[in-house]
Amino acid sequence: MRYGLELPCGGDHLTVDLLLDLAVAAERSGWDGVFLEDYLVYYRGDDPPTFDPWVVLAAAAGRTTRVVLGTTVSGLLARDPVKLAREAVTLDALAPGRVVLGVGVGDPADRGTQVGVQDTRRARGREMDRRLDLLLALLHGQPVDGPTDGPVVFRPTAHRVRVWVGGSAEAKAVARRGARADGVVPYKVTDTRAWSDFTSTETAQLVAAVAEHRGSSDGLDVAVGGRRRLTSLTAERAAVEAARDGGATWWLEFLPPATPSQMLDTVRAGPVRAA
Repeated sequence: MRYGLELPCGGDHLTVDLLLDLAVAAERSGWDGVFLEDYLVYYRGDDPPTFDPWVVLAAAAGRTTRVVLGTTVSGLLARDPVKLAREAVTLDALAPGRVVLGVGVGDPADRGTQVGVQDTRRARGREMDRRLDLLLALLHGQPVDGPTDGPVVFRPTAHRVRVWVGGSAEAKAVARRGARADGVVPYKVTDTRAWSDFTSTETAQLVAAVAEHRGSSDGLDVAVGGRRRLTSLTAERAAVEAARDGGATWWLEFLPPATPSQMLDTVRAGPVRAA
């Protein structure tokens, strides 16, 4: 199992320089991936400094050599899938074989990405499927209908960008869409909408559900976690080990906005690993 660091794209103390320093520190401290949130208008505070993840990741590509770089996740309903595919392919040119594009319906808390989005679940689902198919076709070098005469075709990269599909694990569509892509980055909430970790059994069930749709779990990425580190190291390690035992391939830890020294200290301590 690999360990990914999820960074905020907005926050009162956040700067691009700090995000780049965090990416470099992550690579030096044993993290396997650095992932950015993707919000046009940050959900905390009164529009704090907020940065485009693709610009930041492009800069991070020039200062790192090993870590995977990506988003968790980009709201596909508010993005032009053709432009999003081109951004991901461009990042792959800067960080060959190190790019993951996480996509989802979009966070309702993002006031920017929800503008103009369909307001019914069924309509949103249909549009998500259409855009995901378009995105995957472009990244696989398949022709798609363009706005002018003739199809649009992207030249495939030597190392194809991997696509993860995010969303609530309770939604069957996450497993179905993840099977068409390269993996899933699900979340789980309780009846009170509080964040909750997956048990090993729940993770195994999710892996099985995706594998059933795609015919195999070979090459499948399952990234779980996605929250800040627990105060109890024992409890944190238990959650990480449950993810591993259930078949997760990535454990993600979110680093909330804080002072630069606090954020850097956490990253430099490295991930909490399964025993």
